[in-house]
Amino acid sequence: MKLPLQVVSRDFELTDAIRAEISKKADKLDKFYDGIMRCRVVLETPHRHKQEGILYNVRIEMTIPGNEIVIKREPHEDLYVAIRQTFDAAGRKLEDYARKQRGDVKRHDEAPVARVSSLFPDKGYGFLTTSDGREIYFHRNSVLNNNFKGLKVGTEVRFAEEEGDKGPQASSVAVTRL
Repeated sequence: MKLPLQVVSRDFELTDAIRAEISKKADKLDKFYDGIMRCRVVLETPHRHKQEGILYNVRIEMTIPGNEIVIKREPHEDLYVAIRQTFDAAGRKLEDYARKQRGDVKRHDEAPVARVSSLFPDKGYGFLTTSDGREIYFHRNSVLNNNFKGLKVGTEVRFAEEEGDKGPQASSVAVTRL
């Protein structure tokens, strides 16, 4: 961290043990992302319920290049558990951020596009022709939103391809919207 860790307590006194625990967990955040510029941890006891006792909120505010990340979990009756859960969530968030920056995030390919080349409405199926000229079978149950009756020869659709008993077949057929 570029700036020293800030720990703020509202409504109760922090012990040295709690400060040490927070400091130890904050140091570990640098392992997930080494560009943390500032980290502020806010502990508070906003809800005092007679039945549940004291509940602790822990909020972590981190500044990283080009972004600010705020983590807040559900209140917990055990302060150490609240601290652990919030720092665990912060670590996951930083890992995700670092993964996105490296470009390691999975990108889902867009569904292929085809045109309806033939329809057999009385039998409940048809064929699609892809841009590379392949013909793919589809059944009325594969058409999303119960839209089989709305299909016409030449309609552009997106689909997912899978291997059927007699060759490739389309599932999740959806009419493209222009």
